[in-house]
Amino acid sequence: MKQDKFSMTLLFDYYGELLTEKQKTCFDLYYNQDLSLSEIAAEAHISRQGVHDTLARAEALLENFEQKTGCVARDVRVRQALADICDAAEQLLQLPDAAALAGTILAAAGRIKE
Repeated sequence: MKQDKFSMTLLFDYYGELLTEKQKTCFDLYYNQDLSLSEIAAEAHISRQGVHDTLARAEALLENFEQKTGCVARDVRVRQALADICDAAEQLLQLPDAAALAGTILAAAGRIKE
C-alpha cells in the first residue's frame, strides 16, 4: 500500500538507518528536500529510472520493517493513550479528594514522555 509523504518520512525516522547509503540519500533528497527524480539523478550521477527504482526499494523496505515490527503504530498508540491519561488526570485535579492521585498520575505520565 502506497503511503503518503508524512507516513513515509515517519517510517524513515524509525527505520532509515537500516537502508543503504544510496537509499538514504535518495530518500532524503526526494522526501525531505523535495527534489524531483531528475534533480536527484543529476546530483547522484545515476539515471532517473535508477532513482525511481532506489526509492521504490527503500519505500518497500520501510513498509516491510513496519509491517514486521509495528514500532511506528505502537508509538502512535502509546502517545494517544498517554494523552488520554493526561486529559483524565487534568480532570481529576478539579476534584479536591482526587488532586493528589491526579498529581501522581501526571508525574508518571511525565516519566513516560521522557
